Amino acid sequence: MAKIPVDELAITRAYGPHVSAKIRGAPGEEPERLVKTHCCFCGQQCGIQLKVRNEQVIGFEPWEEFPFNRGMLCPKGVKRYLQGSHPDRLLTALARDPSQSSGFRPIAYDEAIAKVAREIERLQETHGHGSVGVLGGASLTTEKTYLLGKFARVCLKTPFIDYNGRLCMVSAGAANKKAFGIDRTTNPWADMIGTEVIWLAGSNVAECSPITTNYVWQARERGAKVIVQDPRITPIARTCDLYLPVRPGRDAALFAGVLQLMIDNGWIDRDFIEAHTVGFDEVAKYCREWTPARTADVTGVPERSLRKAAELWGQAKSSFFFHARGIEHHSNGVQNALGTINLVLASGRLGKPNCGYGTIVGQANGQGGREHGMKCDQLPGWREITNPDHRKYIAGVWDIEEKDLPGPGVDAYELFRKIDAGEIKGLVSICFNPKVSLPDSDFVTRALEKLEFYVAIDFFLNDTARHADVVLPGSLHEEDEGTVTQVEGRVIKVNKAVECPGDARQDWRIVQDIARALGRPKGFTFDDPRAIFEELRVASKGGVADYSGITYEKIERQMGVFWPCYAEDPRTGKASPDHEGTPRLFAPDSYNPVAKGAGRFYFPDGKARFNVADYRTPADDVDEAYPLFLTTGRVVSQFLSGTQTRRIGPLVSQYPEPRIELHPRLAQKLGIADGEWTTCETRRGTITLKAMVVTTIRPDTIFIPYHWAGEKSANRLTVAAQDPISKIPQYKVCACRVRKADGAPSYASVLEPQQ
Repeated sequence: MAKIPVDELAITRAYGPHVSAKIRGAPGEEPERLVKTHCCFCGQQCGIQLKVRNEQVIGFEPWEEFPFNRGMLCPKGVKRYLQGSHPDRLLTALARDPSQSSGFRPIAYDEAIAKVAREIERLQETHGHGSVGVLGGASLTTEKTYLLGKFARVCLKTPFIDYNGRLCMVSAGAANKKAFGIDRTTNPWADMIGTEVIWLAGSNVAECSPITTNYVWQARERGAKVIVQDPRITPIARTCDLYLPVRPGRDAALFAGVLQLMIDNGWIDRDFIEAHTVGFDEVAKYCREWTPARTADVTGVPERSLRKAAELWGQAKSSFFFHARGIEHHSNGVQNALGTINLVLASGRLGKPNCGYGTIVGQANGQGGREHGMKCDQLPGWREITNPDHRKYIAGVWDIEEKDLPGPGVDAYELFRKIDAGEIKGLVSICFNPKVSLPDSDFVTRALEKLEFYVAIDFFLNDTARHADVVLPGSLHEEDEGTVTQVEGRVIKVNKAVECPGDARQDWRIVQDIARALGRPKGFTFDDPRAIFEELRVASKGGVADYSGITYEKIERQMGVFWPCYAEDPRTGKASPDHEGTPRLFAPDSYNPVAKGAGRFYFPDGKARFNVADYRTPADDVDEAYPLFLTTGRVVSQFLSGTQTRRIGPLVSQYPEPRIELHPRLAQKLGIADGEWTTCETRRGTITLKAMVVTTIRPDTIFIPYHWAGEKSANRLTVAAQDPISKIPQYKVCACRVRKADGAPSYASVLEPQQ
C-alpha cells in the first residue's frame, strides 16, 4: 500500500522543499551560449534567452524580438532559472524503503524501470488492463502529452488517463465546444490594442498572467474602458473603470442580468444574431427572469453597476471578453463560461480586428495539453473518443485495430474515487501533484494509501510522490525540446538548453523505456521529440485542432504558428506548405472543414450556438453554521502546487507562506488582528494560518492561496463538487467559518515557511 514510508518531516528534511537563494554565475561572467526558449510556468509562455555555462543555466537575457512579451517577464519568469541545479533535484531513481531515515533509497535506473514493468504486468494480469491509471500534467510539451495518451491506450490498454488540466480550463473548453465548435481563444493579444472595452471576469490578470496586464494597459491608454468582475479588488481591478464585486458563485446570474439589460435597450446586433447564430430566443426567454433588482440581490452587485456594465458592453463598437478560473472553477463552471459567450455573441463582435473572446489559460501547455489525447474523452486533433470515424482514423495512425482502442475513461477526481473503491490499483503519474492540487485533499491522501503500486515521474519529490513505490527522475523544461501551445493558440517551440543531470531522463524516454520493459515497444521507438511531432501532425490532420501544416522550422521562422494550420487546403485539398496558420478565428471570409463554407463557426450549418446559461446555487453554500464564503487562488510569486516555486528563494521571500485574507469589518467582528493566528473550518477540514487584513475583499468572503501542502493546504477545506459537464472542481466557493486561533499551530515550530 502506498502509504508515506516514514514520518513526513523526515522526508521533508531529506528532499525539501528547501530554498535555494544562490544566484548562479559570477558578476560579469559570460555565458558559453544563449538559448532562445520560453518560460516554464504559466500559459503566457513568454520568450526568454537562457544563459548557459558549464552545462548550467546561470541566468537569462530578455528575448525582445519574441512578439508576445517583447522581452518583458514577470517575477516568476525572472527567477525561473534558479530551479536548475537545485539541491533538491532528483538525480537518481528512488525506491520506497521504510528502513531508510528519508523513506527512500537510490536505485539504478534500469532496475527501477524493470520493477515498474513487473508491477504493472502483475496488476494487469491479475485485475485487467483497467487496473492501472495514468495521470499527466498540462505543463508537459505537446509531444509528451500525445505520447502519454498513446502509451495509456496502446501500451497499457487502459481507458483511465486524465490530466491536471481538468483543474484548469475544461469548463471553458466545454463551453467553447458547445458554442463555437472549436476550443481556442479567438484572437492574438495584439488585437486587444485599439479595442473600446475589455471585460475581465474572474481573472486576476496582474498576478496570474502578468504580461497580459501590459496589453490591457496599452488598450486603456488608447481609450479602452476596463470592466473587472471579481469578489476581490485584485491589482488590475484597482485601475479599472468599472468594478463588479460579485458574490462568489453568482456569475451566471450576473451575465443573464446584463444581457437582459442589453436586450431591453436594443444594444444587441440582431443582424449578426439572425445570420450567424441559433438559439437566441431561448436565451432571451431565460434572461427575462433576471430583472436588475433580482440580479443585484443575488449577485451583490449594485444595480447601477449592472446598468453601467450593460451600457459599456452593449454600446461598444469593439471589445474583448476574457475569463479565467474565477468563473470556471465552479459546479456550474460551464454555465458561467456560456454566459460570457452569450454576451459576446449578442454583441456580434467576433471575427474582426479588436474584437475577441477567450479564456486565459493557466498552465504552460493548458491549450495544447487538452488537444491531443491526454484528456480522458479525447483523441489527438481534438477528436472524440466515442466517434467511430475518429476512432478508426487514430487507430490507423497507431497501427492497431479500432476495437482494441479503449473507450472513454473518467476525470482525474473520479479516477481517485476508483482508486478508493479498489477498481484502480496501480498509478503512473507525471508532473502532477494531486495531493496539493485536488479538492478535499484528505480524501485524496486516503485514496493514494490504497494503491498497490504507484510510480511517479518528476524532477523534484513532490508531495504526492512521497507515496510512490518508485520515483523516476524526469526532466526540467530546459532539459528537453518540444512544442507548447500558449494562451493565444500560438504553437511555439521550447528549446533544450542543458543535458539532464545524473540518471535523470527526458520524460518521453522514460515512457518508452517502460513500454520496452513491458515487452510492448511497438509505437514507442521514437528517437527524438521531432519524430513524435511528425506523427502528431498526421494524427491531428483533419481534426478541428489540425496541426498538420506546422513544422519545427515554420514555428522558428514565424515565431509561432496559430492553429489550425493545414498541410492541405481544406477548400481544395491541394498541398498548402505555405499555410501560415489562423491567428484570428471566425473572420467573415473564413473556411473550416466542419462547416465547409456554410459559415464561420465549426458546426455543419456554420452557425454559433447560444446556450441557456442558467444560474444554480453553488454546492456547499453558506448557512448559519458556515456563514462565510471561502475562495482560493494564486499569488504572483507562486505557481500551482508550488513544487517548483516553493524552492526558489527570491520567490519564497515575496510570499513565504499562505495567509487568510479578510476584510477589516469581518476581522473586527471576529476580534482578529492582522498577523494573528486564525482558524478556518469547513465541512471537510480545518487549517490555521496567519490573518491578512485587507480592504480589497468582500466582507462576507475570505481568500486563501492554494500553493502549499500539508497543514497549510487550502485544499483541505475545498469541496469536491464538480461541474456535471466539464468535471472541474468547485475551488472558488464553499461555505466556511473563521475564528481567532487558540495559539500557533504545531507545524509553526518545525517547518520552514515554504514547507
